[in-house]
Amino acid sequence: MDTDQQSPTPQVQWVEITENHSEQRLDNFLITRLKGVPKSRIYRIVRKGEVRVNKGRVDVKYRLVIGDIVRIPPVRIAELTDGILPVNRGLTGILQHNVLFEDDALMVVNKPSGFAVHGGSGIDSGIIEGFRQINPGQRFLELVHRLDRDTSGCLMIAKKRSALRSLHGQFRDDTVTKTYLALLSGQWARKKLVVNQPLQKNISKGGERMVVINQNGKESETIFRRLKLYRDATLVEVSPKTGRTHQIRVHAAYLSHPIVGDDRYGLDDINKSFKNRGYKRLFLHAETLQFQHPVSGATVKVSAPLPQQFGDYIKNEEQI
Repeated sequence: MDTDQQSPTPQVQWVEITENHSEQRLDNFLITRLKGVPKSRIYRIVRKGEVRVNKGRVDVKYRLVIGDIVRIPPVRIAELTDGILPVNRGLTGILQHNVLFEDDALMVVNKPSGFAVHGGSGIDSGIIEGFRQINPGQRFLELVHRLDRDTSGCLMIAKKRSALRSLHGQFRDDTVTKTYLALLSGQWARKKLVVNQPLQKNISKGGERMVVINQNGKESETIFRRLKLYRDATLVEVSPKTGRTHQIRVHAAYLSHPIVGDDRYGLDDINKSFKNRGYKRLFLHAETLQFQHPVSGATVKVSAPLPQQFGDYIKNEEQI
């Protein structure tokens, strides 16, 4: 049952949950359903009880079940062509050439730096909206995980609800192997170090979301391995064993060698020096993903080639 109608005046929607949205969190379901509505507003209407599941109040973390009836209140959304967020034409052109692996269950793409993985507050559209526009006949396309806006590299997208559930389980159980390349500020003297520092989300005075090391935070583990030393930077391989927000960036800053180009946790003088030499990006790249295929069970390993600025630095700068 779905009474969602095209109308200039928003109407109450009653949506019956099918297999396509079974086990999805309520907030993620609403974010997809109410494209263009800021996440903060979605959380507010759930908290106020305007969203109901089977006529009762629920938390945003509630996982939907087949047969649930979700009441979605009238929410005025900025006019959008055919209900789809406008997508940067340059982005869609880039995405078409950035698919690293694809079959009927999923795809892995080489996400470019500078693009959010999804639209949201203050952002018209992102990677997932771009792929939905490129593939209008694909009924199901959902992000399996996320990368920061300025991080490049391997990003996984599920093409079936069953694949999404399987892959979410692998990420939840930390059985997905993720390897990043990062350029740390300065010369890091260690060859290898495991950082175990709990992380907690925080909001700075300016309203910017920050992540801080706090003993009351969530358990986090990152392994850093030195690969090459340069005059003012160190190339490292990074293996996060957990997947916390900004984990690699905060743990790198904890080493007193934040990632080059990190405007939030980095060093202003180093970042300025790199920008003056033409390097204008966050030097963090999700190089490889290894996981069990959700259908065949086979081990799949996908690698993303280095973006040009990252590759240029490694090739052209003098090693020590």
